[in-house]
Amino acid sequence: MTRINTNVPSLIAQQRLNRSGLDLQLRLERLSTGLRINRGKDDPAGLIISERLGTDISSISQAIKNGDRASAVIATTEGSLTEITDLLNSIKALAVEAANTGALSDEERAANQLQIDSAIQSITRISNTASFGGLKLLDGSLDYITSGISTTEISQANITSASFISSSSINVDVDVISSAQKGNLYLSGDNSGTGDGTILSSATIQIRGSEGVRELQLISGQTFASVVSSINSLSELTGVEAALVNGDANSGLVFRSTEYGSNAFVSVERLDKPSTGDNFNLFKLDGNAAIPAGGVPWASTSLVAANRDDGGDVSALINGILATGDGLTVSINSPSLGMTLLLNETFAIDPSATAATFDITGGGSLFQLGPDITALQQTNIGVQSTSSESLGGTLVAGDLQFLSSLTSGQANSLDSGASRNDFSALQDIVDKSIDEVSLLRGRLGAFERNVLDTNRRSLQSAFENLTASRSIIRDADFAQESSELTRAQILQSAGTSVLSLANQQSQQVLQLLG
Repeated sequence: MTRINTNVPSLIAQQRLNRSGLDLQLRLERLSTGLRINRGKDDPAGLIISERLGTDISSISQAIKNGDRASAVIATTEGSLTEITDLLNSIKALAVEAANTGALSDEERAANQLQIDSAIQSITRISNTASFGGLKLLDGSLDYITSGISTTEISQANITSASFISSSSINVDVDVISSAQKGNLYLSGDNSGTGDGTILSSATIQIRGSEGVRELQLISGQTFASVVSSINSLSELTGVEAALVNGDANSGLVFRSTEYGSNAFVSVERLDKPSTGDNFNLFKLDGNAAIPAGGVPWASTSLVAANRDDGGDVSALINGILATGDGLTVSINSPSLGMTLLLNETFAIDPSATAATFDITGGGSLFQLGPDITALQQTNIGVQSTSSESLGGTLVAGDLQFLSSLTSGQANSLDSGASRNDFSALQDIVDKSIDEVSLLRGRLGAFERNVLDTNRRSLQSAFENLTASRSIIRDADFAQESSELTRAQILQSAGTSVLSLANQQSQQVLQLLG
């Protein structure tokens, strides 16, 4: 049937031509943008997934940049710490030279003191000026802020890490559960009224401690007070001191290590021990038992014969976590809290004492290492001040003294040491300062190697995989799109020709009219 009012073939040709035109437009758009999904209608589900992947990729990219910047901060910090280490080593060398008082004049020692003063000033200057992009690195700005610390319980606190997620401050409880111990050997002074508090027969004893060994000749009838004086005069050489039990010679004599901890010990042995009738018998409290309430070791059932006794490390719970003890020092390193505490001697030897408490109210340096802002993807590090007033904290005669005490006119300067031929405190402070800087460098180095570097590699792998996944979903396949473009072009050309033929077909009706 032939119709002229409605050209159905033309309508069909127009529809197909429109479709091929839209397909051609789609192919041109994809080839020009390089994307398979340019708007939501192209692939709604794919768009949702690709946008989520895009967010992840952007966050991971920034996390990688954060890690790179953190590495730069640590490299800058370590550069300054290296200079401080060199200065501390030079101070140690100058002190060793000055201790040679028999071959060094007062003028030469004074010159050494001037160099030490200059080196200490330089250490403080570096500490106060080391910075990265306006961020002070070693002046204590990155250290944690504490409040409520009682020096009668905690002599020094070094906070290395603390997480403040969901809290504005952290309360710290320190509960001593096992006391710090010195090595102790006891000699009875109760000789049944015959020579109480005296040496009953001459003897040669060997005294050994963590610092060294010496021999001492004891004389029959020598008082325990005199023995104490002789032992203590050798303490710097042996690491062993002596005292009367409860200040009473009749209660006995105690030989003990000068330091606390498992590395400290006391050994006293008679070298000329007779085969029979030895009255120089030493005892210790087995298992580091405490002296009973009576105040004398002889009332304890734990007393056993011995010639050596080792000290013991303090044991404590910090916020319910068993801390590692080392002498009077305890430390923990948990994901949320890391610290090293030097306990006061009175507190560290009394497990019955009330737990010490203090608060960490802020401070530290927070590194965002992951794509999400959560505690699991953050690391907190405290960087203590390395000024001379903060380095080398060492107990000297019960007083905490620092590197600044080595400057002219201070308690541990070369002149003060030379006046009594005792440079031990100076050396302990310098060695402690070197250890503190070395430990800080090691801690930062471990953080960079074991956290930053591994985190960067992990993030880069995730970045590559996520980018590849997003590319599969969203990017155009140029080979396929080029083929589809060619097809659309052919269909467009054919559709145009067919539409022309469909329009011409209606004109053939005129032939029926003659």
